[in-house]
Amino acid sequence: MSNKLRLGILASGGGTNLQAIIDRIQDGTLHAEIALILSNKPTAGALQRGRLAGIPTLCIDQQQYKNRLDFDRAMVAALNEARVELVVLAGFMRLISNEFLEAFPDRIMNIHPALLPAFSGLNAQQQALDHGTRITGCTVHFVDAGVDTGPIVVQAAVPVLQNDTLETLSARILRQEHRIYPEAIRLFAEGRLRLEGRRVLIDPPLENPDQTLLSPPLS
Repeated sequence: MSNKLRLGILASGGGTNLQAIIDRIQDGTLHAEIALILSNKPTAGALQRGRLAGIPTLCIDQQQYKNRLDFDRAMVAALNEARVELVVLAGFMRLISNEFLEAFPDRIMNIHPALLPAFSGLNAQQQALDHGTRITGCTVHFVDAGVDTGPIVVQAAVPVLQNDTLETLSARILRQEHRIYPEAIRLFAEGRLRLEGRRVLIDPPLENPDQTLLSPPLS
């Protein structure tokens, strides 16, 4: 395809998933361009990463708005002005309103550090440790009106080791996030994702999915 998919990245923190996307665009494996990086935090490291990469950045400070709806309308207006086609949440620590969802139907992605539907919400890595599960991981999903309840695009499994701490487990999950998030965006950019109810179908199906997305090395 000739035209690159225009991404709008929303981030509140350091932006390591953003960096993974930037790296894949720069090495040519992701046929997309980041039209805008938006943050609700003036000090977000993601904004600095964007500036270093020469990408347009904008902070819309939530403290400057009387309510959530006005804030979301400002975000939507900025994304539309940048002609964003896919909204990518990369550590964006705000819930998305229905008005935001309606502005980008089935065009908002998020990544969560667990194998949804298990361990949704905050502190997913600690939830996995506390539960004593043997396997956790990360999930890229489309965003809907619930919390981490949208249709699942791709997942990667990460074993929970006996001596894991929150820090060691989180770091291994994050490495897989950096691997599968750009891949999910690539599938969208290639027009290969199709929604049937709650299921996200990949056309054509992945070749050898065990070696691509679903089962990374045990690390």
